[in-house]
Amino acid sequence: MKKLLKLRGFYLFLGLAGGSFGPYLTLLLVDNGLDSGQIGMLMAIGTLIAIVIQPIWGIISDRYNWTRMVLILSVAVPALLAVFYRSEYFIVLMLVFTLSTIFSSTQAPIADSYAIAAARKAGSTYGSIRLMLSIGAALGAYAGGIYVSAFSVSTIWMPFLFFNLLAVIIALTLPKQAEENHMMSQSFAQGVRQLIKNRVFLAFLGGSFLVNQTMTAFGTYFVLAFQSVGGSTQYAGIALFIASITNVPSMLLASKVIKKLGRERTLLIGALIYVLRWGIQVAFPYPSVMIGVQVLHGLSFGLFYISAVEYVSQITSADMQATGQSIFNMVFSGFAGILGNLLNGFLLNQGGVNAMNLSCVLSSAAGAILLVYVARSSSRKLPVLTSEVGA
Repeated sequence: MKKLLKLRGFYLFLGLAGGSFGPYLTLLLVDNGLDSGQIGMLMAIGTLIAIVIQPIWGIISDRYNWTRMVLILSVAVPALLAVFYRSEYFIVLMLVFTLSTIFSSTQAPIADSYAIAAARKAGSTYGSIRLMLSIGAALGAYAGGIYVSAFSVSTIWMPFLFFNLLAVIIALTLPKQAEENHMMSQSFAQGVRQLIKNRVFLAFLGGSFLVNQTMTAFGTYFVLAFQSVGGSTQYAGIALFIASITNVPSMLLASKVIKKLGRERTLLIGALIYVLRWGIQVAFPYPSVMIGVQVLHGLSFGLFYISAVEYVSQITSADMQATGQSIFNMVFSGFAGILGNLLNGFLLNQGGVNAMNLSCVLSSAAGAILLVYVARSSSRKLPVLTSEVGA
């Protein structure tokens, strides 16, 4: 129980840091002279480089039992680099974002491997731990909107640094390795080769990719899009608060839905809610609707992410947990982030909010179709990524 409390505190401070900084980073970059197209290029390049690096983090964590050290670096380095976002030079901004992303890209898979192992040992659920990140993000996003309205956007790195340092302090008290992680006994490449042989798993990755690339339209461009249709920064904070806080009941609900319907069908439900959410914004591109529809964001993301992480954990062996989550995160956040930042940044800059939202409808619908195949194939047993591969 003590470890669960620590992990919940860790996720809470991560949420406070990310919620108060991430949604408003685009405002800072625009304030520094960049447009949405340049922001998309900057973030896509940084994410691409991070993808190349990310498997190394999983290997280091699993093979050398350095999980805690990797987790601490994933939080501390981006926090310390945030002050340099004040630069007006594109090359400096790209370098800072790239370095930050190289370290932060491993944060989710490593933290999730801790949380899943701790939850199972305590008889709890992963969602009951992960929801603290959403609570923190909700409070941070709301406070961030007020902060940016009252102070200069160039100082948003200060609360980001403060909350991340609190998360680092908690991470220092965690054990060196998650309970279920053992010494890695096979190569990363062997694990990838086994997974990609399964068509159902490939469909799962493809569906996750198409659904989550739409999230950059929210995570990266929401504040800019909201302002373009007449919304204020303060009300953007309220919308972000609603989006994050509704994740809390959604993640609690996810465990019950998964038990009743299974992980694959829960994934499909989450994807269909994505389609509905973007469709409403296409039909009614108004600030009030963009605020209210965030309830669907909380519901869709909570159901989708919890079931996706548990799905990956289910088919990944104990000695490959961090690496398995890294493979998923490479696609879910990495490749999807690259496409999303480039595509949605271009569409927002050239075609406006409606063009970006329509693209999100089509992409999430295509992802849902792939997940229909995954759900129909749920009776088939996926091969587990184990140390016996290639033996």
